[in-house]
This record gives sequence, structure tokens and C-alpha cells, in this order.
Amino acid sequence: MSLPRFSNVSYEEYLALREKSEDRLEYIDGVVYMTPSPSIKHQLVSSNIHTQFGIYLKREKCKVFAAPTDIELVSEKFPDRKVVIPDLSIICDEKGFTETKYIGVPTLIVEILSPSNQAHDLVTKFNLYMAYGVKEYWIVNPMKDAITVYTLNEEGLYEQADIKAGTGVVQSVCFLGLALNLEEIFT
Repeated sequence: MSLPRFSNVSYEEYLALREKSEDRLEYIDGVVYMTPSPSIKHQLVSSNIHTQFGIYLKREKCKVFAAPTDIELVSEKFPDRKVVIPDLSIICDEKGFTETKYIGVPTLIVEILSPSNQAHDLVTKFNLYMAYGVKEYWIVNPMKDAITVYTLNEEGLYEQADIKAGTGVVQSVCFLGLALNLEEIFT
């Protein structure tokens, strides 16, 4: 469950909280969100997607990262700092890596829903990733064995590019040939 833990927090206060905490903490618009440990099914689904992405990316310059990898989103349009911990991300621009996080905008982000965090991923992060220009956003629902793929259109808004539930294959828009069979992901 992603719950607001503190609000009206400066970036410096967030960093101080991070230093003292073992929790996974995200920082969005002055609010610190705590994300507790995921369920076993969540982890299995994440592992399956991570494996498939890794196999595909063997022939690409991009890399796949799993949580807990901190992503500090940056944009010339938004001066405020935002730090998220996506379940999975594909990063193609190597310039933003530090020892502890990635500073920039991943090409593709995957969030895996939990019963208690759906609004955070479906609303807060959906709008955040769209505003910062994440080209492709996958929402994975392990309760329904479903994957929805969104991609940025010419106006910078997300459009649903693919959706499958139960069976079938979802396709990436940004990575031609990257396709996942749902039966392999959710079993």
C-alpha cells in the first residue's frame, strides 16, 4: 500500500527521512509515500516480466531495473524534484546514473497493482509519468491477470495502445518485437 507518510516536506527533509528509514519512500509534490513489501504473486509477476525484458534487451543498449531502484524524474517544465520507485523500468539514457539512483526519465515504466495501491499507480503515477514524458507506461493487474500498455501521443497524453486479460500477447510500442505472453507472466 502506498500511503502518504508525511506531507509538506522539502526535498532536503525527504533525503533526511530516507537516510534514517529502511522503508521504500517515494517523494511526489512534497508528499512522502511509503511502499511496504509486495506480495508473493506481485514478486513472481515482476520476476517474470523482468526476465522477459532482460532477454529482449540483450540485443539493445537499454537496461531493465527492478524495484527498489530510485528514479529522480527531471524535466525542464517542472523545477520540483520527484523520486519514484517503479516496479520495473527500462532506461536507455546512461548519462543519468549515479551510485544510488537514476536521474532522468525512463523510456518505459511498469507498475504492478496491489489491492491497496491502485489509486496511487492508476492516478498519481499515471499523471506524473505522463507529465514527465515517460514514453510507455504498463499497468499490470495480477488480481485480473491483465496488462494495459499506454503510450504518449503527439499531444503528450497517454493513449491505450494494448490491453489483454487472461490470455494473449501484449506488445510494446517503443521496443519493436518486445511482446509478453500473459500465460507466461501470470503463472
